[in-house]
Amino acid sequence: MLGWTVLNNLKLDPSTRHIPVQMLSIEEERQHGLSHGAFSYLVKPATTEDLEHAFDRIKNYVTPHTKRLLVVEDNDIERESVVALLEHDDVEVVAVATGAEALDCLTESSFDCCVVDLRLPDMTGFELLETMQSNPAAKDVPIVVFTGKELTNEEEARLRVVAKSIVVKDVQSPERLFDETALFLHRVVSELPQAKRDMIDRLHGSNDVLRRRKVLVVDDDVRNIFALTSVLENHEMEVLSATNGRQAISIIESTPDLSIVLMDIMMPEMDGYETMREIRNDSKFRTLPILALTAKAMKGDREKCLQAGASDYIAKPVNTDQLLSLLRVWLYR
Repeated sequence: MLGWTVLNNLKLDPSTRHIPVQMLSIEEERQHGLSHGAFSYLVKPATTEDLEHAFDRIKNYVTPHTKRLLVVEDNDIERESVVALLEHDDVEVVAVATGAEALDCLTESSFDCCVVDLRLPDMTGFELLETMQSNPAAKDVPIVVFTGKELTNEEEARLRVVAKSIVVKDVQSPERLFDETALFLHRVVSELPQAKRDMIDRLHGSNDVLRRRKVLVVDDDVRNIFALTSVLENHEMEVLSATNGRQAISIIESTPDLSIVLMDIMMPEMDGYETMREIRNDSKFRTLPILALTAKAMKGDREKCLQAGASDYIAKPVNTDQLLSLLRVWLYR
């Protein structure tokens, strides 16, 4: 299987997600790897010095130590509630109210993860994040943006460059914030208090995120559509189907509340690659999650899928548990 599949499986399982995974790859897909929970990302060809540095980082990281988390939130009540949610004896939480205080903290000491609200009194969250990117000591700190601000497409694209995860404040956001920070802090789920273990189990095992969400299944073989529809409808998803790329694009354009697309790659006339490229040409669908389904797990397939616009990749025959896990991940995000 692909190394990316190994990473996804490890990070989707609460019992293994704390294990640091150092990615080593020829593609410059650093952000994709880090946002999926990779500890670090090294581009091939790597020098001996690069590899030694990577091993040193892992060695230092797995030496028992208290992880450090920085919370940047100007609202006193929100800040206290975030600290109460995230703190435990495995994490030291430092909380500040301004961008300037955050930059001082990052300059004076090291942190393993950072939670940032975008509305700050002295600078925007965007300015803070971009300043962090230009600081060698802070640019590799995983950032979770926790915001109640309605993001434009341009703002979301700007954030995707610097932040590993964007959590929009909503009813489920405390659980999601806890889950995202636990992923980037490599917290050992079994060592957390029972209430917080239950929170992660609910999030990863719950079907709430699937319920009543619309999914489009695109496949030229109706038997595959039937098999996937049976699985998805059992989890209370509303399934639409298309047997070719042109029909899929028409359904996407006419279904404003569509949540996610499962796209077969090997179709006659207009294949999955061409279909995804055409979908992504329309800025309205730039962030629509598309999971590519392909019968060939050949080297280079995943890269072709992602270059064509897929959000993620799963090989046929589809493993039902893995598919449901990927659906949960992409629908949460």
